[in-house]
Amino acid sequence: MTPLSPSLTAAPFSRRRLLQATACGFGSLALNTLLTEQALAAANPRAPRAPHFTARAKRVIFLFMAGGPSQHDLFDFKPRLRAEHGKKPVIPIAEREITVGLEKSMTLGPMSPFAPRGRCGMVMSDLLPHLARVADDICLLRGMTVDNRAHDQATLQMHTGAFASLRPSMGAWASYGLGTENQNLPSFITINAPGDVRNHGSAFLPATHQGTSVNAKLAGPKDSPIKYLTDTSTTPDEQRRRLDLLQSMNRNLLQRVGGDAQMEGVIESFELAFRMQAEAPKLVNLANESQATLELYGVGKEPTDKNARACLLARRFAEAGVRFIQVTMDGWDHHGNLRGNLPNLCAQTDRPIVALLTDLKQRGLFDDTLVVWSGEFGRTPWSQDLTSTQPLEQHGREHQPESFCAWMAGGGVRGGLTFGETDDYGFRVVQDRVHLHDLHATILHLLGMDHEQLTFRHAGRDHRLTDVYGSVVRELLA
Repeated sequence: MTPLSPSLTAAPFSRRRLLQATACGFGSLALNTLLTEQALAAANPRAPRAPHFTARAKRVIFLFMAGGPSQHDLFDFKPRLRAEHGKKPVIPIAEREITVGLEKSMTLGPMSPFAPRGRCGMVMSDLLPHLARVADDICLLRGMTVDNRAHDQATLQMHTGAFASLRPSMGAWASYGLGTENQNLPSFITINAPGDVRNHGSAFLPATHQGTSVNAKLAGPKDSPIKYLTDTSTTPDEQRRRLDLLQSMNRNLLQRVGGDAQMEGVIESFELAFRMQAEAPKLVNLANESQATLELYGVGKEPTDKNARACLLARRFAEAGVRFIQVTMDGWDHHGNLRGNLPNLCAQTDRPIVALLTDLKQRGLFDDTLVVWSGEFGRTPWSQDLTSTQPLEQHGREHQPESFCAWMAGGGVRGGLTFGETDDYGFRVVQDRVHLHDLHATILHLLGMDHEQLTFRHAGRDHRLTDVYGSVVRELLA
């Protein structure tokens, strides 16, 4: 069979669809439709495109809690941990697993009371009083699992589906598959992005699909939320003439080399950067928000100000037509003094996050916006291995990829559902396990995309966000 040309395989459609159309008598009309879609994608890789099937959500807001929140103190209440607090943990760990220091650790009970919340009775900690009020709107996943216990690798897998190779991030895949509703803005925004650019990169996808970084809280009056957004040295007309000259040279080079996906992405990125100068400054300026809205999020107040600005920006970008918005809230890596640090992080994030959900509802955006909350992994039911004389109350928890909690809201998921169960120590998933690949497949499904069909030809094979894994968790769908 004759292989597809690079220009065709670069389009956001499965090779299977095109091969079926040509080899199985699919019909000239269907084939012409596919070719037309791919020609449009090549001409404008960010143009809006139809999903594979009817979508539940038009956009995603991914709230990433960097460091790994402690599910035992927030969402996964285990009476046994409270009963055995301070005792040696008795956990069925296989001999092949790493247990260095475990013999010096002690069982840690939850630091705060838990109670059923909402009509659904979702059990949640007192540390999240705002989220408790909207329990009926969220879908809690208590059986999440990933494959790596190191921060960098687990974070990379959470964002890209892989921890050992360079792959496009979730937002890049969403942009590649669906384009964006607003051609004057990026299709993928990352707010307060972590240092590793791979977490919002496009890897081998065209460069135009990578995330654009936005800083929610500025260090000084001269700082800009988006770097290099404005050029005060020349007029817009002069910038346009310079860009036209540069783009003509780039297109001549592209024509001579016979097509290059990365070069096409760079050309489109230049055009996008010019168009952003007109629209983006208004979006990142919160001055036109009402005092009631600023109060709702906690803007201008501590300890919520930084995350409040980030969540409010996420709503503004979602409302403006951005396809994927990623918000990073760091500081959740509590190896020590969990009792002192975790309440502070909850106080910084709980109000802004619930304000985001409330604001989306008030503006009619909640039902078609998928909000996802997760860290890169969870924390152990036993204490961090501290060999000092510190009391148990000052200990923290170790990394735990075997199980952790995440939640979703809006965008076609079942509000008020608690899905998944761990053993009585909160260590291993015993019912309704959801691997990270399953979560990615479900997110794409809610956006109207089949994760097995959304592929890109690179290095001799078709790649996808879920690699060769993943299943849609249909029990979560409304």
